[in-house]
Amino acid sequence: MRTFTWLFTFIGAALCVVHYMFHDHDSIYLIFYALSVPAWFAPVVSNIYEISPLKMLFIYALTIITWGIVGYVIDRFSAGYRRKSKY
Repeated sequence: MRTFTWLFTFIGAALCVVHYMFHDHDSIYLIFYALSVPAWFAPVVSNIYEISPLKMLFIYALTIITWGIVGYVIDRFSAGYRRKSKY
């Protein structure tokens, strides 16, 4: 039933793992910062040039949670749409 929730959570986790492993490559760096909404707002609350591993772990966790929420919202809308189309 919650297919998109798990799929999008996995996408968020994969995005974080790939960034962690290959963050020194510019293309991976740009993909992560383009697809991670919490990373968009990180410069507002902290200095992006001096980021600690703990702050980066927090950004990774928020990225996974954000992608999971997006998947959950899609699941909720699709369930409502399926319910409407039955009647």
